Amino acid sequence: MLNIKGINKTILKKYNFIDLFAGVGGFRLALESFGSKCVFSSENDKACQEVYKRNYQDTPEGDIKKISTNNIPNHDILCAGFPCQTFSISGKQRGFEDTRGTLFFDIIRITKDKQPELLFLENVKNFQKHNNGNTISVVKKTLEDIGYNVFYNILNSGMFEVPQKRERLYILAFRKDLVVKDFKFPKQEGKPTKLKDILLPDKLTEDYVIKRSDITLKEKVVVQIDMQGNYPQLPIRIGQVNKGGQGERIYHECGHAITLSAYGGGVGAKTGLYLINGRIRKLASRECARLMGFPDNFFIHHSDHQAYKQFGNSVVVNVLQAILKEVIKEGIFSV
Repeated sequence: MLNIKGINKTILKKYNFIDLFAGVGGFRLALESFGSKCVFSSENDKACQEVYKRNYQDTPEGDIKKISTNNIPNHDILCAGFPCQTFSISGKQRGFEDTRGTLFFDIIRITKDKQPELLFLENVKNFQKHNNGNTISVVKKTLEDIGYNVFYNILNSGMFEVPQKRERLYILAFRKDLVVKDFKFPKQEGKPTKLKDILLPDKLTEDYVIKRSDITLKEKVVVQIDMQGNYPQLPIRIGQVNKGGQGERIYHECGHAITLSAYGGGVGAKTGLYLINGRIRKLASRECARLMGFPDNFFIHHSDHQAYKQFGNSVVVNVLQAILKEVIKEGIFSV
């Protein structure tokens, strides 16, 4: 997590939030680090519910589509890393009607009833270009139609003290009575990092070492360091396994990790492969947690398969914190 020096850690204590499509609680970690209180959470995946309960002593409700807004408390902030789905936007641009049948519809359904001050949403980078930009247009129009000013931007977690190339779309929607005419997303926060900074000792990662006869490494790798002594803030490919397909590429420990994924195949599936202290290996689940900004006291699912999936689907806590710092600095909330 980011060092949030200069920001009162209880500054949002009079603002509460709900955590939709909660996963293992990345939004919750970020909001609670500023003193905000979670009053409702929803997550349909049983393994995620288990991890969420262990960390927050709170079991999320299940399928949000089946939950009436009458059973959701009033709240100031709605958080959601909502799934990307195809909307019915064949040129009709009907806003709210175009979202029916999608999980975004449930965000709108709750927002219309509860009228939170802020919606804080996250999605994959390609959501902005999905269906030639029509999908994000429907999202924006729908939110504007129910009384919100909408701002969005793509941020890379590698610029926020997380050595992972992970570009995601962040959407902020402020209720119009807050009169937010413009919002500037942060470009960078904290110091440059490298994968090596978050790695576990070799003795804890024996199970992740790959030993194969078809590993190929480049004969010479030059890692450029800038004038301040910082390593490149991006993945550095140095070799491959087999034919070098997805999950078969090997990267340098002094660069950044590739994007963690909940899916994908290959010997390095979900984490990528790295040359670390002379060994080729995948990342351990605790290292994946660190790459998402989760602290070391965070309980992780005992199954690597589940843990990889959960962190691959999660949100980067550091980026959320950096965005919240900008919201607070702008004085949007009356704190």
